[in-house]
Amino acid sequence: MTQTGGRYPGWRPGIELRDDWLGLVPETAIDPHREIVDPHHHLWRHGTPDAPAVYEMDALWRDTGAGHNVVQTVYIECRSYWDRDAPAHLQSVGETRTVAQMAAQVPRGQAQIAGIIAQTELVLPPDQLHAALDAHEAAGNGLFKGIRNSGARDAEPQHLAIPGRGVENQYGDPDFIRGAAILGERGLTLDSWHYHHQHQEFLDLARAVPQTTLILDHFGTPLGVGRFKGKRDDIFAAWKDHMSELAECPNVMAKLGGLCMPDNGYGYMHRDLPPSSDEIVETQGKWYAHMLDVFGPERCMFESNFPVDRTAVSYVVIWNAFKKMSAHLDDAAQAALFSGTARRVYGLPPA
Repeated sequence: MTQTGGRYPGWRPGIELRDDWLGLVPETAIDPHREIVDPHHHLWRHGTPDAPAVYEMDALWRDTGAGHNVVQTVYIECRSYWDRDAPAHLQSVGETRTVAQMAAQVPRGQAQIAGIIAQTELVLPPDQLHAALDAHEAAGNGLFKGIRNSGARDAEPQHLAIPGRGVENQYGDPDFIRGAAILGERGLTLDSWHYHHQHQEFLDLARAVPQTTLILDHFGTPLGVGRFKGKRDDIFAAWKDHMSELAECPNVMAKLGGLCMPDNGYGYMHRDLPPSSDEIVETQGKWYAHMLDVFGPERCMFESNFPVDRTAVSYVVIWNAFKKMSAHLDDAAQAALFSGTARRVYGLPPA
């Protein structure tokens, strides 16, 4: 997702930090020794750069240290810490530089930020794109692993708490396709955040750049608000076919998580009590099961998507849900889902 900081029209600052509310459904971490690499989280402040921290390292450590054995994480761009004084194509390098500096200060015993997925416009002319990627690599101090240039776009953004910034035909733009191919040539990955009704665009992109590793974030974000409210069953039926088709592209990997965002339409954040892990399994389990069926554990990785999903569920609860949904699998499959796939796809070092 994209950073808040006043950038989410429907977002209430602080909604992601309701510890008292999340604490109303306490759980103890199950299988607490299983090693976890969380491949999708953000860090941010609200408002101006000197505003009080909202979800930065201390908050991340409280979550990753709450009971599960989280040893590494991957930071995903969210338009935090940009250098607004730099040339336009280099402003996002400030995010990579700042997060790399944060990562360098993580003490032993805390989850280490082992990778950074940055933002750069892939439609840039090749010379500017290469310059931007070079700058991210230099700023990342070995942590820069890829790019997320999200294509999420909906015709009715007024109904979304977190409207995407994508442009029309973004993934079909020849310049974007050229940029995505450049990432593959450089050994970098491309994460995608888009909505469920944009499946064909993403499928076409995956087929157009077979040498680039693409990572599907958040199940392709099946929406459940606005014109999609009350249509989850119909969306699921079509989505299943879409994911089966997408899984035929061997260069596509999948992150399993992110279904607790406000725009998925479950309404968790407005309830008196947040969901338990059993409720997450009951209401969302079929989405996870299908992805595991068609992609397999070796191409899937569980993700927290914190603090966005923190609006609905605590860190302990969501990882308990993941563990319950994968308990029937053998140890090798579970190891892939919780750490192995993320390390392989993003080229992370051992913990």
